[in-house]
Amino acid sequence: MSLLLDRHALLWFLLDDPRLSTTARDAIADHPEPVLLSPASLWEIAISLGKYELAMPYTDSWDQQLTVNDLQLLPITLAHTARVASLPFHHRDPFDRMLIAQALEEGVYIVGNDGAFDAYGVTRKW
Repeated sequence: MSLLLDRHALLWFLLDDPRLSTTARDAIADHPEPVLLSPASLWEIAISLGKYELAMPYTDSWDQQLTVNDLQLLPITLAHTARVASLPFHHRDPFDRMLIAQALEEGVYIVGNDGAFDAYGVTRKW
């Protein structure tokens, strides 16, 4: 089953941050199936660039990271947005709600440390 990375899991993996659990790091590094990124996570990073410093322009940076780390974008579809509309409000963050919807629609794991995901029945790696 593929993995869908939450924003912090993505950044912590790329930055080799010790806050990323060993289980999550190993799952991302050694996963035989695609490791996916939601445009919602990239959007979340883009609007908070003051917190993060990129070594090159935004687009160049992500083009490079997608290639170097063999990551794939999971486009947001109408089915994903419809799933968001039907989710109960256990979690209020719109970016995380999109990840939950994408994980449920696509049948993939989420890599993230947010326990609120669990209320939706997604399988979370951490």
